[in-house]
Amino acid sequence: MDRFTPRLSALSTALITVAFSACGGGDAPDAESPDTSDAPASSAMTIGAGEPFAADAREGHLVNLRQLTFEGENAEAYFSNDGTRLVYQRTPAEGGCDQIFTFDLATGEQQLVSTGTGRTTCSYFYPEGERVIFASTHAESEMCPAPPDMSQGYVWAVYPSYDLWIADDDGGNLTQLTDTPGYDAEATLSPQGDRMIFTSTRDGDLDLYTMALDGSDVRRITDRVGYDGGAFYSPDGSKIVWRAHYPEEGPEMDDYLRLLGQGLIRPSSLEVYVADADGSNVQQVTDNGAANFGPFFHPSGEKIIFSSNMDDPTGRNFDLYLINVDGTGLERITYTDDFDGFPMFSPDGRYLVWGSNRNPSHDGNTNVFIAEWVENPASAAGM
Repeated sequence: MDRFTPRLSALSTALITVAFSACGGGDAPDAESPDTSDAPASSAMTIGAGEPFAADAREGHLVNLRQLTFEGENAEAYFSNDGTRLVYQRTPAEGGCDQIFTFDLATGEQQLVSTGTGRTTCSYFYPEGERVIFASTHAESEMCPAPPDMSQGYVWAVYPSYDLWIADDDGGNLTQLTDTPGYDAEATLSPQGDRMIFTSTRDGDLDLYTMALDGSDVRRITDRVGYDGGAFYSPDGSKIVWRAHYPEEGPEMDDYLRLLGQGLIRPSSLEVYVADADGSNVQQVTDNGAANFGPFFHPSGEKIIFSSNMDDPTGRNFDLYLINVDGTGLERITYTDDFDGFPMFSPDGRYLVWGSNRNPSHDGNTNVFIAEWVENPASAAGM
């Protein structure tokens, strides 16, 4: 399972056919871009990849948009520590399982990192940028694992064959990092370069664990019954943010435990939580009953950007929102009619990368977009 759906190929179908289910086409409509005078100062990084994409006047925080991918299904793109590359998962247009690629933002060059077999998800760069961690099922089988049984409603598959693997950024020196019974995936690393956080069923529930970058010193940091996943560290590594669903006692709890025993989970609703990096001082950030996922810290460490369907009664349309860590100051960032998710700020705070269904080549097509981030768009526009 990726940080929104168990597989990227299911993402498009889910967003079209159900209220909630996890990483080119015609020209976009013209819209006036705000003045970029309040955008971050230029950095050494040059984005030559992709194609310019017309701005939406309602999306004042996002300027100089570029569409980076155009075919297949592409999402969960995350920056290297120097901000020059992305690592992401891609399902080719011709079909098959999700695989992990790196993407050079200057040239657009892509490099396969995973084995090309099994199903992969949830990739992230190591601090030095020369290694990548991801989850894969290839050790159990080179074939794609069976899709989840949707006769029980929309469910995610929590494949027990997922384990964490490390490889060089060109796919070499593949090393298995976890080898425990059950699901190990959704790993991200602290910017401090000392620990990682991931989701596992090794103790019977979907909980968060941290460990050293070599796989030692594993510590369970959540213990509430329910799904804990998609966690990221704050810029200084002192806090974490994640999505969770904690079922109520009774029929909801019974359904959760029954499905988990089958390697499934029903994502009926998800809320955003923050805590100290060791799992202490847990605070709930959102409380709207919607599907809130993909939370990531703003460069200040005081706000969180995330995706939600809170403003769509049908539950189909997901947009990006910004909120203070105490749950106040909610602000909508994107306004597309379909899906925006998987947001991540570049380490220097200048860029935002995310996945979107805007400008699809086919229904539900998900691609990677990048834009310069304007902190105060009203000020930048002279308002």
